[in-house]
Amino acid sequence: MNLKVLSIEDIKAIIPHRYPFLMIDSIRDLEIGKSCVAHKNVTNNEWYFMGHFPNYPIMPGVLIIEAMAQAAGVLAFSTLFSENVCGPGDSDFVYFTSIENAKFRRPVVPGDILRIEVCITQRRGNKFWKFNAKAYVGDVLSDEADFRAMIPEK
Repeated sequence: MNLKVLSIEDIKAIIPHRYPFLMIDSIRDLEIGKSCVAHKNVTNNEWYFMGHFPNYPIMPGVLIIEAMAQAAGVLAFSTLFSENVCGPGDSDFVYFTSIENAKFRRPVVPGDILRIEVCITQRRGNKFWKFNAKAYVGDVLSDEADFRAMIPEK
């Protein structure tokens, strides 16, 4: 069991996302090849709150799914790095191939800390991955989804 904590700078060294589209702030409890927990501090200054919605800001569900995917990308690449399959910069992208069973159970609003738990549920080689992700605010489940992704060869 190799649990790790990754800062925003560590995350930026692993995935290519940058402001304003980097949707996770830290990774906690990264267990290579198995799971991770990511955090997103939702602030009133988020760019999407200007239009979603001006008088009742809610984090768009599609961006919560994106945050889950970014955490999964960090997990997948960290796993590949640990297996010496590739290193930072060898492959930059994880592409969605499907999203299933997505459920949005409660609004995520400014001031919330979104805790995203991602686990690998299936893996075929180094290219095809399946994940389950759940997002919580406090102890309350706010969002969940199963998704598949692929990492293209360079």
